[in-house]
Amino acid sequence: MAMQAPVVVGVDGSEHSVAAATWAAGEAALRRAPLRLVLVTDLPPYGGEPEKVLHSAVLRSTGHHPELAPESAVRRGDPARELMDESEGAQLVVVGSRGRSPVRARLLGSVSAKVATHAHCPTVVVPHQQLPDGGPVVVGLDNSPYSRAALRFAFDEAAVRGSELVAVQVWEENEYAPIVPLLDFEVGERNDETRRALAEQLAGCSQDYPTVAVREVARRGHPVVALRTLGEDAQLVVVGHRGRGGFAGMLLGSVAAGVLDHAPCPVAVVRGEKK
Repeated sequence: MAMQAPVVVGVDGSEHSVAAATWAAGEAALRRAPLRLVLVTDLPPYGGEPEKVLHSAVLRSTGHHPELAPESAVRRGDPARELMDESEGAQLVVVGSRGRSPVRARLLGSVSAKVATHAHCPTVVVPHQQLPDGGPVVVGLDNSPYSRAALRFAFDEAAVRGSELVAVQVWEENEYAPIVPLLDFEVGERNDETRRALAEQLAGCSQDYPTVAVREVARRGHPVVALRTLGEDAQLVVVGHRGRGGFAGMLLGSVAAGVLDHAPCPVAVVRGEKK
């Protein structure tokens, strides 16, 4: 039987990276997948300090999962590039939202953003604050191939966690709305269109995941605000990497970046293939 691809997590000695490693250990246990902790540093190979930091991260992150036998590795070079290389053989890469390293691994917010943008597999960015024990998986949709990949990932996560899936589609008014506001019937039409689009996207996946309860949220507003608000009670928010439609221009740097900056829970960025 082929070995399952690992869940890879970048660590650097900061509390943010320990939070990420702890989340990654729980995810690996849920997926019954190998766990791999990677520390990237630019220090010369002497003194053993990176290895000590890595060993401490292994012990702290896997305390509640004794069944795991994690791999660990020290790599030297640019943190973002090395983690992107690791992502080629991973099913998931996990990073902290920020970092501060005594061994100058520099797993900072900019590194997390680069990994989320360019990784070859889904990336989860984990905040340092206390994480919710339960709650739904929330996914933002926009009718694009990118959000379809995010939806499939979100269904997988909800299924393995036994949680509700909240599927969100938001429509925004155009740039002229403050001057020429929409009439009531136009708002109603846009709401109906969004609900229909959301139902169409969910139809195929729902049949493949009959045990996952789905709640549909179609609303007017801003996608970052909607996902941030729903993320307050969620255990995971999932967004696609790039898109079009209701989440116009879902580039990392717009909606996805806004969610990464403001969501109070872990955020998964799923890179879909354009068709």
